[in-house]
Amino acid sequence: MSLPASADTVPLVFLGSARQAGDTHRLVEQVLTDVPHVLVELLDWPVAPYNYQNDYPSEDAFQQLAELMLGHQVIVFATPVYWYSMSGVMKQFFDRFTNLTDMHKQLGRQLAGKHAFLLAVGSDRDLPEGFEVPFRRTAEYFKMTFEGSLYRSLKQPFPEEEARQFARQLRALC
Repeated sequence: MSLPASADTVPLVFLGSARQAGDTHRLVEQVLTDVPHVLVELLDWPVAPYNYQNDYPSEDAFQQLAELMLGHQVIVFATPVYWYSMSGVMKQFFDRFTNLTDMHKQLGRQLAGKHAFLLAVGSDRDLPEGFEVPFRRTAEYFKMTFEGSLYRSLKQPFPEEEARQFARQLRALC
């Protein structure tokens, strides 16, 4: 596997879903249809669970993915809503941000000034209360700006105007 090329002028999208061609992937493509972007499907990148010994297998890709973030001004996290929370693959990726506070602290500090967004899809009418908190607080911790989210309820019409605004906001920051 090779990492996509860095391109500071396009958003970097981390797709964390148990289905690569599922509703979350469709949401990313619908919202970013006219926005060039780099898509990283987390299922394709082995990210081991966080451990306190910082002992990871050689195939662990977290550091590569973290370094990829440095090449982009805008980072989008895309996840389905599973049991009122982010997907397991996204949670495991987020847990590894802990490595950016200790063994890769210099890399973590370089996230300052970047912009983070959230795309989420689920079956509830509204995004569950508190769903954005880990995304917003993680961005704040690393001195990134959390710009907001777009939620797509599968039981509601596609939020066309909100999607256009979301895309415009992304383009304005790239």
